[in-house]
Order: sequence, then structure tokens, then C-alpha cells
Amino acid sequence: MSRVSALFAAFALAVVVPVVSFADHHGDPMMKKCAEVCSACQIECDSCFHHCLELVASGKTEHKATAQLCVDCSECCKACSTLCARKSPLAKHMLECCAKCCDECATACEKFPNDEHMVACAKSCRTCQKQCADVAKHDHK
Repeated sequence: MSRVSALFAAFALAVVVPVVSFADHHGDPMMKKCAEVCSACQIECDSCFHHCLELVASGKTEHKATAQLCVDCSECCKACSTLCARKSPLAKHMLECCAKCCDECATACEKFPNDEHMVACAKSCRTCQKQCADVAKHDHK
């Protein structure tokens, strides 16, 4: 194989493989839906994190732990959304992790049932937890 042919083959693989992965992603509505749910949960957790920081700043120090869980859960949801959207071979591991993170964040937020931000975050986390657990059970190869 000539050097030009080898370079062309390498370029073709670099271009075609992502296109094939993109096409596969659109054929897997569960992964797409999970990416969307995780992304929505990330936004809700980030919003609740900001809310918790304001509460802590006003002297309600009992929200420190919840703030930390919200910001960490947000990062986990972001990573999970990305891996699901890419249909990564590592997505299953991240789905399982995200389900656990969302469970912990929801449990923390549910301790404040009279706070609308915390209730919304807990609800979003429970939805994400369920979606991630359901998708993790299926083979998405």
C-alpha cells in the first residue's frame, strides 16, 4: 500500500467512524432520551447548588452538604449525558454511577420538603436516577 493510500485510508476511518457512531445514536432512542434527562438534571442541580450557596451565605449552614451533593451530581449528570450522546462503550458504567449520585442528591434535597428549589432538584434527580438505571439494564452495542 502506498503512503498516499495509507493516509487516505486513515483519513477515511477518522471521518467515517464518527459518522457511523452518529447514525447509530439516532437509532437508539433510549440513549438519546437518557442524554436529555441527564442534561436537564444537570441544569436543575446547578440551579439548586446556587440556591444552597445563597442559603449558606444567609447563615443556614445545614445546606453545605446539600450544596456539595448538588454540584457534584451536576458534574456526574453532565458526564453521563455526554457519554450517552456519544454512545460510548463506557456509558453503562457512567449510567450506574449517575443513578447512585442522583439517588444521594435526591435524598439530601428531600430533607427540605418546604423549599421549592430542593423539591424540584429532588424530582429531577429521581427522574434521572430511574432513566439511568433503566438504560443501564439494556445492551446498547
